[in-house]
Amino acid sequence: MASEPSSAAPGGPDALAPAAAAPTGGSLWARTRRWLASAEHEGMPQHIALRIAQQRQKNEILAGWVQMSLVAVFALLYAFSRKTFGPEVMFAPVPWALGVYAAFTTLRLVLAYRDRLGPVMLMVSVVIDVAVLMVTVWSFHIQYGQPPAFYLKAPTLLYIFIFIALRTLSIAPGYVIFAGLVSAFGWLVLVGYAVNAPGGHELITRDYVAYMNSARILIGGEVDKVISILLVSVLLAVATARSRTLLYRAVAEKEAASRLSRFFSPEVAETIVSDEQALELGQGKQTQAAAMFIDMRGFTRLASKLAPRELIGLLGEYQGIAVPVIQKHGGSITTFLGDGIMVTFGATLPSRTYAADAMRAAEDLLGSLEAWAKARSERGEPAPGVGIGIAVGAVTCGAIGHEGRLEYAVIGDPVNRAAKLQNHTKVEQVRALTTLDGLESARAQGYAPAHEPEIRRSRSVAGISEALDLAAIE
Repeated sequence: MASEPSSAAPGGPDALAPAAAAPTGGSLWARTRRWLASAEHEGMPQHIALRIAQQRQKNEILAGWVQMSLVAVFALLYAFSRKTFGPEVMFAPVPWALGVYAAFTTLRLVLAYRDRLGPVMLMVSVVIDVAVLMVTVWSFHIQYGQPPAFYLKAPTLLYIFIFIALRTLSIAPGYVIFAGLVSAFGWLVLVGYAVNAPGGHELITRDYVAYMNSARILIGGEVDKVISILLVSVLLAVATARSRTLLYRAVAEKEAASRLSRFFSPEVAETIVSDEQALELGQGKQTQAAAMFIDMRGFTRLASKLAPRELIGLLGEYQGIAVPVIQKHGGSITTFLGDGIMVTFGATLPSRTYAADAMRAAEDLLGSLEAWAKARSERGEPAPGVGIGIAVGAVTCGAIGHEGRLEYAVIGDPVNRAAKLQNHTKVEQVRALTTLDGLESARAQGYAPAHEPEIRRSRSVAGISEALDLAAIE
């Protein structure tokens, strides 16, 4: 199976630096930039990059709604909190900060829905998130009439970890690091303001008990807060990078399975992509299954008479009717053989009713293809019939071929017998044949034929040494 050519995928608008512009050198700084900007996968096919960009947009919309809920939480907390300042205080900063934050969050949410959030806007969003929180904390000493050192004990600082965690939704660890740095800087500014305010230096202490029981400043305690912010940011950035790698791999494998299913049956494609161990040449598994061969009658003669476009159109119609019927009954198309189709039941997708499913599929196929042939005949177009052979038993599934060109195959006696039974339908002048053993297995699995099959005993089938008891399904 030839691999599909991949094209370089430009970074989305929410990357710190576009993937195409990311440095290609092998220096530590170049690798760090690619890691931070979520741009280390420069060779990613465009269709996979598009899927990831769509997921990022959904994440940014979610982040916007979380921020909107935080506006409501801050507003409620402020509305119900006790305020000690009187009318002589002409400016209350929190309502203004929340108003600006609400307007900005609304704008950010609108841009997220329109997929217009660029790196500058995302970085500004981080700064505003932190600024609003720091202004809220800073205002506490005004609100409660205390020295600035008072706000350093405010538990409201813990909301900063929510803002940092929100940046993990960008799937770019660079934004998480940026949020952590801005948060640490914002808190250092508040600490510096409290220390340098009138009387601030006198409030500095090394006594932890005095710090906890008064508006004192414990420098070590504030350093601990900054270190905690930075360490949490680094850990979340690493987790984001790891999650991003898993996301890329999951999207790529899902896309690969989707594309493989155009060339293989969905069951085979899923087996190739999701097998716990890589599909290796020479490895296989044995299971009980039913094999079916479907062949169009007189196709070789038609191929010599029809124009190429008409011939391919005929095949397309025929396969377009047969394939959905096969899949409806749990069949897996192993391969197309020109006008022939090889199908298995219970091989690639385990089933306890593989024989019954095969018989039901045969009945359904005969009815659907008969109606198709009748419609073509009424239009004056060639209307070929079909022959179907079914056999049940142990089959082996696995990879065959060469390391450079593997093929997933189902092999075994039932496969050979089904092909020969399909050919033998012409001798018996019926449309579908199975062995008597196959019919009994299907009955045991719940198969109730629409018409009682005709049993034909001791038949000689070309290519099979022993005589077989056959059942003509129709």
